Amino acid sequence: MQTYTPEPTSPQSPASSTANHQPDDHTTSQVSGWLSPLLYLLGRHFLLPFFFREIQIIGQENIPLTGPVILAPTHRSRWDSLLLPYATGRCATGRDLRFMVSINECQGLQGWIVKAMGGFPIDTQHPAIASLRHAIELLEQGEILVIYPEGDIYRDGKLHPLKPGIARLSLIAESSHPGLNIKILPISINYGQPYPQRGTRVKISIGTTLNVADYAVGRVKQKAQNLTSDLALVLEELINQKSDHNLFTH
Repeated sequence: MQTYTPEPTSPQSPASSTANHQPDDHTTSQVSGWLSPLLYLLGRHFLLPFFFREIQIIGQENIPLTGPVILAPTHRSRWDSLLLPYATGRCATGRDLRFMVSINECQGLQGWIVKAMGGFPIDTQHPAIASLRHAIELLEQGEILVIYPEGDIYRDGKLHPLKPGIARLSLIAESSHPGLNIKILPISINYGQPYPQRGTRVKISIGTTLNVADYAVGRVKQKAQNLTSDLALVLEELINQKSDHNLFTH
């Protein structure tokens, strides 16, 4: 999954620089009341246990149970988007996850599932203002929004430069609605092999939250850089945590 890096000019105009690309349509999304619970059930009790030999989750107590949250996970495989609901979704917290995904991943059967789970598309080449506004609306409603800060999938196990999109989007929302109290939750997903196969083990390390309000003072560019830098430091620490050797022994 890819994320868009917004270039806001002011808290009131989150993506004015993109206005010439697309009309400002209203983006909507919703979680299917019947399909989402079914998919959670099938994934948790059948698909994931069948495919993975072991799923180790560390730091689950760090997940906020209320209020707006942005999950900021590393991106190592397409399995990430199934493991995140397993580790942080309704079975763990009673909360659904809302994914911002690239528009090409909202096609066909995969797109139907993504939308049924509450995901919504964004054109990463010509992003519409409406998609960014919808992301902010979800945060205003106290939802959990998933954005991969590295953008693309990287299978080398190393942290790659983070896009500033999460910081900018969260700061826009927090500045526009003081007291919203947005949290950013860093998560490291580490597979036993670069291309997961049946029998692969996986470790999900959930860090402590970053409070966006703590970064909401100062120049826009500098505070976004500070937040992005701190997020990268926490993700780097999670990635470098010593793993149980047996977890990655086949």
